[in-house]
Amino acid sequence: MMSEDNLQKLLGNIDIYLFDQLLKGRFAPGMRVLDAGCGSGRNLVHFLRNGYEVFAVDQSEEAILEVRKLASVLAPHLPPNNFRVEPVERMSFGREANSRQHAVNGKSISDNPNQTKKFGGGFDWVLSSAVLHFARDEDQWQAMVNEMWRVLRPGGIFFARLASTIGMEANVKLLGGRRYHLPDGSDRFLVDEAMLKNVTAALGGEFIEPIKTTLVENLRAMTTWVVRK
Repeated sequence: MMSEDNLQKLLGNIDIYLFDQLLKGRFAPGMRVLDAGCGSGRNLVHFLRNGYEVFAVDQSEEAILEVRKLASVLAPHLPPNNFRVEPVERMSFGREANSRQHAVNGKSISDNPNQTKKFGGGFDWVLSSAVLHFARDEDQWQAMVNEMWRVLRPGGIFFARLASTIGMEANVKLLGGRRYHLPDGSDRFLVDEAMLKNVTAALGGEFIEPIKTTLVENLRAMTTWVVRK
């Protein structure tokens, strides 16, 4: 029997709803996986260990340094420039010029054949876990979604976990636009079911999972949004 320690080592602190996608057989080694807003890489351990082409972006230089350290141990064949300090709404994948450089800790890493793989036709999966609700307004939210959709290959899957008003309508206070004050004390950009369906239709996407929402002690609602391009 596998111990909890071994599971933790194999999977890291993976989002349970992303793990559900693994259990459903929608991932396969060799796929190209982008974590857009990766943080310290908690959702990447399994993919780094098991032969995926892993990429990530985050605005935090510290977070990207952590992910590069993790990758250097679990997947040392992956070039450091797969992991970039960039905002989700302005990613450089598919936009690179030969002279483009990315700086981390004051050291630049150039895009060249020895340091990064070509973007090619896009990613098989784009992950967005607890990122989109930090949008400052609807324009930024839509820009992030559009950019993640841009880098996804046709037939690829977009997975997002984000805060919503679903089931929390009476417990959140509208601040303006789609920003709300939540009972947990935070201010977040919140979506609802109609918005997710409208955006999916506008993108030309196909739901492969129903919209699912978890209520956390009536403090916040976290929704899972999974669509195919």
